[in-house]
Amino acid sequence: MAKRRRKERQVEEEVILGPTNLREGELVWGVAHIYASFNDTFIHITDLSGKETYCRITGGMQVKADRDESSPYAAMLAAQQAVDRCKVIGISAVHIRVRGTG
Repeated sequence: MAKRRRKERQVEEEVILGPTNLREGELVWGVAHIYASFNDTFIHITDLSGKETYCRITGGMQVKADRDESSPYAAMLAAQQAVDRCKVIGISAVHIRVRGTG
């Protein structure tokens, strides 16, 4: 009989998101671009230059019914998920840019 080969376990590398060299109590800034249209609400969080996207969430991603995409409830759920994602990444302060119709 042939010998069985053991599968080597892969060592998972720790993934570090966001800035790495910070001092105690230092704020990490981001920009929250909020676009509220008649049909949906978009929340797009970037770094200060706008080149790197940290997260992008819409109200339509949070609710199942198409008619609820533009509701305040969907926008609230999207904002909560964006905040949770920012905490994971390490963003502690946000500038807010609001764009809307009307």
